[in-house]
Amino acid sequence: MTPQEFIAKWQDTTLSERSACQQHFLDICELLGQPKPADVDKDGSWYTFERGVSKNDGGKGWADVWMRGHFGWEYKGKHKDLERAYQQLLRYREDLDNPPLLVVCDMDRFEVHTNFTGTAKTVHAFDLTGLEQPQNLDVLRKLFTDPQALKPGETTEDITRRAAEEFARLADGMRDRGIEPHDAAHFLMKLKFCMFAEDIGLLPDKLFTDLLTRSKDEPPRLAKYLRDLFDAMCEGGDFWGIDILHFNGGLFKDADVVELTPAEIRILSRVNDFDWSNVEPSIFGTLFERTLDPAKPLRKLGYKTSPEARESSTKEVIPGGLSIGSGDVFVTTDTRGRWLTTRANLVTISDHWTMPNARYSTARRPVCQ
Repeated sequence: MTPQEFIAKWQDTTLSERSACQQHFLDICELLGQPKPADVDKDGSWYTFERGVSKNDGGKGWADVWMRGHFGWEYKGKHKDLERAYQQLLRYREDLDNPPLLVVCDMDRFEVHTNFTGTAKTVHAFDLTGLEQPQNLDVLRKLFTDPQALKPGETTEDITRRAAEEFARLADGMRDRGIEPHDAAHFLMKLKFCMFAEDIGLLPDKLFTDLLTRSKDEPPRLAKYLRDLFDAMCEGGDFWGIDILHFNGGLFKDADVVELTPAEIRILSRVNDFDWSNVEPSIFGTLFERTLDPAKPLRKLGYKTSPEARESSTKEVIPGGLSIGSGDVFVTTDTRGRWLTTRANLVTISDHWTMPNARYSTARRPVCQ
């Protein structure tokens, strides 16, 4: 099957996910010259359709296609929500032996998400017409033949270190301007959380990035935009005609801002370019402490630089002992130190911001509503 034949067959289909997904995958195998599941795995033990799984948040499910050590693949119907499909795979991945690549597809769009431990996530995204491009066919082919070839070169440690260095510059500049350390730390924590929230989809439509772009040379305008955004995040409501979720827990209890200089806005814009879903969670506590006490070098704070250190406990709490507003702010990760970022699973426990997989048995309230 040629790319043109594959495109012609699938671009006008209106079949449901259930009716089409397995034939779609079999055609991909034909297109790429790769074996089909039943041809090489007679008992479904390592490469199969409909692999039964236990979800990491409880319950059972089925992965549409799975190849051990290569990929998990989830389909949705045409023009359906691929983010939802990806969140399903995140709940399945532990029981799929944590494949290095997670693929979501709606028969028209393809997204290949890297899932390598300790690396920054990369997403290879293209649509049906993109299959005419050799580089996109090569991405799909490597799913079967060489998944390691898609491993990103930059690690989460690299990104976290660079983000920490840039934020340390912001903190130092505020200190030099006489900003009270706790006010600076509180404000920088809000900025970090906004970047994190944008990159996991809690702030929609690249809202924070747009805000920075509109006011990059106008500090008073940026201060006003941030104040209005923090107000909306505190209570939930409208900002620039966009519905903002209610974030509780104390961080946005006030809308206080520190007016940044043009040079500081440029630093903030650079650090906003990082994918904050790939930043190590421990940076939150580390930078808060560093802002309060600039004599502490980054390496002596909460930032854990080795994989062994990051995986030494089931729960990683960030930041330790951070006091903001009326309550402490905590964030937990899974056993690999990754953010757990589905909106439905963000919870608070006793006015702490936290994420699931911590060893708690406490009543939960939503962080965002």
